[in-house]
Amino acid sequence: MPKFLIADDHPLFREALKGALSPLYKEVAFVESDALQTTLDSIETCADIDIILLDLSMPGCENFYGVIRVCGDFPDVPVIVISASDHPKVISQAIGYGAKGFVSKSAAISSIAEAIDTVLNGGTWVPEELKSQIDSISSEQQEIALKVAELTPKQFQVLNYLQEGLLNKQIAYDMDVTEATVKAHTSAIFKKLKVNTRTQAVLLVEKLQSNI
Repeated sequence: MPKFLIADDHPLFREALKGALSPLYKEVAFVESDALQTTLDSIETCADIDIILLDLSMPGCENFYGVIRVCGDFPDVPVIVISASDHPKVISQAIGYGAKGFVSKSAAISSIAEAIDTVLNGGTWVPEELKSQIDSISSEQQEIALKVAELTPKQFQVLNYLQEGLLNKQIAYDMDVTEATVKAHTSAIFKKLKVNTRTQAVLLVEKLQSNI
């Protein structure tokens, strides 16, 4: 029995996708998640997931962290990104960071099924009309992605707050933690990204999507 994980924060989209895919795959089982952390938890809990249909803009997935983290932690489980954006550079980076397929949310269900079948058979799938526009990501972006993959979801959340320019006490308030905890997360971020300042950390992570 195939098992698909649908990772999207919109319940209506998950239901619609399940309804559309169910007639095409006999006895398929669906697992659902609505954020990066619940996605990671679901993969840990359900060891026999065959494919992950991952939304790029779920909570916790900013700056491609979701696809980087999922593909890095579970390289044996293929990921197809399903996104509202089908910009060639978004597709290029999603594939470059480990996804095996990319489908627009506006695509016909036949395209989604074709992508699933291709990826399950060991291939890579992107929209035919965009194949000629897909580029490789730079070696610098690949190196940054490897560093970012080492961050925990909480550390990446702090990094996002750093990008917004928030002070430690503001971050602590929003995350409902102490300033000491924020400082510990920040120190861990600097160490994993091999930087020394907030500015360096922010500039580094921005390069993950500098081509968009």
